[in-house]
Amino acid sequence: MRIVPLLILGLLVACGPVSQQTVSKGATASVAFANAPGPMLTFAAARGLAPLRPNDQMAQDFLDLEFHMESGQPLPVLTRFEGPVSIALTGNVPANAPQELTKLIGRLHAEAGIDLHQVPAGVPASITVEFAPKAVLQRLEPTAACFVAPNVSSLAEYRSKLGTAALDWRIMTRRDRLAIFVPEDTSPQEVRDCLHEETAQALGPLNDLYRLPDSVYNDDNFQSVLTGFDMLMLRLHYAPELASGMSAAEVAARLPALVARLNPSGRYAGAWQAADTPRAWIDSVETALGPTAAKSARLPAARQMLAIAQARGWQDNRLGFAWFALGRLEAPSDPAAAERAYTAAAQVYASLPDDGIHLSHALMQLAAIALTNGRSQQAIALADQAMPLAQKGQNAALLASLLMIKAEALTQLGQGAEAAALRLDSLPAARYGFGDEQAVQARAAEIAALGLRGRGS
Repeated sequence: MRIVPLLILGLLVACGPVSQQTVSKGATASVAFANAPGPMLTFAAARGLAPLRPNDQMAQDFLDLEFHMESGQPLPVLTRFEGPVSIALTGNVPANAPQELTKLIGRLHAEAGIDLHQVPAGVPASITVEFAPKAVLQRLEPTAACFVAPNVSSLAEYRSKLGTAALDWRIMTRRDRLAIFVPEDTSPQEVRDCLHEETAQALGPLNDLYRLPDSVYNDDNFQSVLTGFDMLMLRLHYAPELASGMSAAEVAARLPALVARLNPSGRYAGAWQAADTPRAWIDSVETALGPTAAKSARLPAARQMLAIAQARGWQDNRLGFAWFALGRLEAPSDPAAAERAYTAAAQVYASLPDDGIHLSHALMQLAAIALTNGRSQQAIALADQAMPLAQKGQNAALLASLLMIKAEALTQLGQGAEAAALRLDSLPAARYGFGDEQAVQARAAEIAALGLRGRGS
C-alpha cells in the first residue's frame, strides 16, 4: 500500500505562515506563465541504483519483507504467482498509464527476470489495475494513495468481499488473482509511483521497512521508482529455489546461497544496520506526519521520533527522517529551529546509499528557507546542488519546485529575464509532477510568495 504522501514537498509551513494576500501577490507576479501550452516531462526507463549493502544484511531484509505485513502481523508462508503473470489496465485510465506500465514491464523483465505481460482490458488477468476517483478509494482506505488487494479483479468485487477471509493475505498459500486500485484524478507522477509500488507488492513482498534507504518498500515515500534493491528482492522472490507455501525457516535455509548467486557483488562484510524499528517509532511517524492526527500531537510526535532514533544510536535514514519531520513541524513556530533540523537531516542523508534522493528533499527545504529570508545566492546554490539528484531520482515534482525556487531567487537578484526563462523551463516537470494547470499554478504561487517575502526581508 502506498500511503498518502507524508508532506515531503510542503513548503509554506516550512518557512512560517504566509498570508493569502502574499500568495495572491505571488500568483499575480509569477504564475501567468503556467498557462503557456507545452510538453510534459517524461523519464527514460533507466536501471535502478544497484543494491549497495552486504548480502547477509539483504537476506535479512528479504525475510523481514516477506514474512510480515505492514501492520506487523506475521505471514506464515511465502506466496507468489507460479508461472507467467498477466496485467491489465481498466477504468478511466490516465493518459500516461499505458506508457508507464510498458516501461515498468520492460524493467521487471530485464532486472528481475519476471515473466509479466499486459493483456487488454476485459481479458482475465493475474493483476488488474483499476483506476477510480480518489474520493472513492479514500473512503475505502483513508490513509492510502493507492493499494492492492488479493483474490479480486475489480473494485466492485473488493467491496463485496470486505470483511471476509477472501481479503486476508495471511491465509493464502499462493497468488492467483489480485487487483491494484489507483486514483484516476491524480498527477502523472503519482500514477507512475503507484504503478511501481503496488505492482511490486502485488508481485512480491507485502511489507514496508523504514530502515531501507534505497527501496520503495518504505512508507517514507522518498523513493519514487523501483530501485536495484527492489529488483533484487523480486528476483529472489521468483527464484527457482523458492516456491509458494514455503515457511520462513525453509526460505532462510536456501537464502545465503541464493543471494550469493543473484548478487555476487554483495559478497563482502559490512556494518550491520539496526534490524528492528520499534512500533513506538512507527506510531510516532504516523502521528507526526500522517493525514489524520490532531495538529497539537504532531510536533511532540516528531520529537519522540528523534528521541527514539538517538537513543537507539541510529545513523541511517531513520535518523534523517526524524530530523526532517522535526524541521517540517518546527517551522510554523520556530523557523530557525526548522533550519537547524533540516541541516541535520541533510548531514545524515548525505551519507546514504540512495543516489541522493533523500538529500535533495532536505536541500529543497533549506533552499526555500533561504529564499524566504532573502538569501538569494544561497537558495540558488542549494537548488543547483539538489536538482541533479532530483533528476536522477525521477522526481519531477521535486525538480520543478527547485527550478521555481531558483527562478524566484534570480528575481530577488534583479535577473528578471533569466528568472522568466527558468520558470518556463520548469513547466514540463511541473505538469508531470503536479498534474493539471491549476495544480501547477498553485505550486508556483506558493513559491512566488516565498520570494516576495524574501524581497521584503
